[in-house]
Amino acid sequence: MKCPFCGNDDDRVLDSRPARDGAAVRRRRECLKCGNRFTTYEYVERTPLMVVKRNGSREPFDRGKLLAGVVLACRKRPIGREEMDRLVDSVEAKLGEDYRLEVSSQELGELVLERLSVLDPVAYVRFASVYRQFDSPEHFVQELRNLKK
Repeated sequence: MKCPFCGNDDDRVLDSRPARDGAAVRRRRECLKCGNRFTTYEYVERTPLMVVKRNGSREPFDRGKLLAGVVLACRKRPIGREEMDRLVDSVEAKLGEDYRLEVSSQELGELVLERLSVLDPVAYVRFASVYRQFDSPEHFVQELRNLKK
């Protein structure tokens, strides 16, 4: 591992411990040349998950894009950033359980909606209005009825 301070690739590991609920290993390292300490994370390398869009095109799964949608839906709601991160983590974990190569954008949206319905009904409706592309007040009212059930 190259030292981020001096570029030397000779270091020693001071401490290793599980991170992200066992999905990663956190290592505390010390550069043997300059003596600076730094942290690295080790993950299992996976084949990138592809998202199949409504129009049939494919793009790599982007956690940041998913999180941005959740943050937008939760804007001005009493939901902390950690809760939003946990929601996205749980969606990623669910997708990772199946070791799939592709997921449809519809399934991805449903996974988020399932978790938002428990977390905050207003955030749920906001996300659903974009994801399900409400085109009339009737669609909006129907979604509210479904949420009440």
